Parts: sequence; structure tokens; C-alpha cells
Amino acid sequence: MYCLLCLLGHPKIFAQGDTAIQFVLQKKIPGNYRDFYADNLGNIYLINADNRIKKLDAAGDSLTVYNDTRRFGDLYSMDVRNPFKTILFYKDFLTLVVVDKFLNTVNTINLRNNGIMQATAVALSYDNNYWIFDEWSNTLKKVDDHGKVLLESPDFRLAFTETYSPDKIIDADGVLYIYDEQAGWKIFDYYGHFKKNLPFPGWKDVQAFNGNVYGWLHGKIHQVAIALPEEKIIDPGIEQKGIIKTFFVANNFYVLYPDGLSVYHLP
Repeated sequence: MYCLLCLLGHPKIFAQGDTAIQFVLQKKIPGNYRDFYADNLGNIYLINADNRIKKLDAAGDSLTVYNDTRRFGDLYSMDVRNPFKTILFYKDFLTLVVVDKFLNTVNTINLRNNGIMQATAVALSYDNNYWIFDEWSNTLKKVDDHGKVLLESPDFRLAFTETYSPDKIIDADGVLYIYDEQAGWKIFDYYGHFKKNLPFPGWKDVQAFNGNVYGWLHGKIHQVAIALPEEKIIDPGIEQKGIIKTFFVANNFYVLYPDGLSVYHLP
């Protein structure tokens, strides 16, 4: 992620107003996919309408396929930050399926059996446990491989004046970044203690790393450094029509269109 961060964080890039940078189309992977993810090794995870996951390497060659698509309904989200321990989250069934780098199932966790009744966001923790936001109790929880609750935050309804219902948790930089599209970012330490509020709502496809949070809004990349919460914006100069999802990692910017996934390279 370093190369992109250097470019987006350079003081000459973010002068007054938006800055346009023409990203270069590297390759396009044709197909009809509803979602995708990419990890730090350049692997791509393509998800079709039937919840089948196809994993490709950085060159676009097929590595493996996850076909166990009928047990838990629709796949809600994935956490691929650790390509050797990937989380599949089936929200409707309150189930986590943990797979290895070959997409073989190594563990299944039923959250309901462990008292978590309404999970809205999950993430792999720094110590290979799992962060869960339980909307039923309005708390952030850490659970182990058996679903046992190891840690629980105070009730968010008592801690904050506004309603907060996150749908994204990211464990990075020694903190937890939590995002609610209606209310923005909140940052917590690893004990569930609140540290900082960054009110930048409305972002899509959010990410966080190296002390910065990122999102996609109105066809542009938005960046905020948590140390100096000033919003910076970059126009990647790509085709805007029909964009389903965006994501960047290392020096690649991935954009999902109705006819396939385009991989752009930073100039």
C-alpha cells in the first residue's frame, strides 16, 4: 500500500481543490460479478451472483474456487487482509466461515450460539481472533475461534449521543477503525476504548491503513489523515459510468463494472 499512500499523501498532490491524476488501465477481467476483494499479495477474489468465489493471482490467473455456496445464504462480506486466514461473513445466518489460502474451510463459527444476535460488521483481529459489532447489544466484541467472547466494549448508546451502527471494522495501525456510512468514522484501541471521532459520512468502499482513512464519494477518492483530519480529494480520471465498487492496494486501483473488473495502475 506504500506506493499509493506516497502519491495520495504528497503535499503537492493535495493543493487547493481536487487534483486529477490519470490512472493507467493495466488489465480487465471480463465477467459478471457482484462483488470483489483484493489482498496485499495482489490476489483477487471475484464473487458472482451465486456466491461462488473465484481467486486469481496478481497476474489474473485462476488459483482456486470456493463452491460451498448453499449452506449460509448470501455472502455479506469478506476480510482478506490476511490471505492465509480469510473470513467469509454470512450476515443472515450470523455465521463466520474461515478459509485458508486455497479457500478450504478451516473453521465455522455460529455467532448466534454464542449470544451474538445481530452482527453488522466483522474483521480479523491483529491476534487472529475476530472483531464483531453486535447491534443487538450495541457493543463491539472480540471472539475467539470458538465464538467465545473475549472482550466487550461499553454500550455505544451510553457512550455516544448519536445512533451509531457500523458496517465496517478494520484492524490496522494498532487501532480499530469503525465506519458507519450515516455518521462517519470512530477509532478505538484494542481494549474497546474510544479514541477519536472523524465525522466524514457518506463514503463508500472505505479502507484504512498507515494512519489514513479512505473512501469513494462522487466519483473521487477521499483521504483523511487521523493525525490531521483534513479531507483531501483526488480524481483518478477513470470511466465513471456503472461503477459498482472500488478498492486500492499497493499501487493498484481496482474498479468493478457490470462487465468485469478493471485494474488500474498508478502512473
